[in-house]
Amino acid sequence: MQVWLLSLLALGAGISVSVQQVLNGNLRSALNSPAWAGLVSYLGGLLTMVVVLVVRHEPVPSWNLVTATPWWAWSGGLLGGVFILLMILLLPSLGAATLLALVVAGQMLAGIAMDHFGVFGLTPHPVSVSRLIGIALVIGGVLLIKD
Repeated sequence: MQVWLLSLLALGAGISVSVQQVLNGNLRSALNSPAWAGLVSYLGGLLTMVVVLVVRHEPVPSWNLVTATPWWAWSGGLLGGVFILLMILLLPSLGAATLLALVVAGQMLAGIAMDHFGVFGLTPHPVSVSRLIGIALVIGGVLLIKD
């Protein structure tokens, strides 16, 4: 039962990404700026995380934890910013379905490569025939959904 609940939550996360991109695209048009739309999106995310921290009563991490963290672990926000900006810029040209299908294909390709090589501290999961078939099906889905 827990796997089903977690799977539904993951589906919900995917739906929220799709809706977020359309809303950010609308904001881009309204503000006439992809950068301002991205900033507003990140401010909303920042406020959400502040509320979560307050509700959960989480303490500020110690300086020892901060300095022991690898440099690359701090780059998620930078990559998130690039992601949001690219989504805002590409949405009008590609459309929501094609853009999101390409994003999923990119995520799958990166995920398989990161699993295979065990990068960033991941436990290695070697590439298998079934994984390659899965990524081929995802890429086939991109080709089918593309306008």
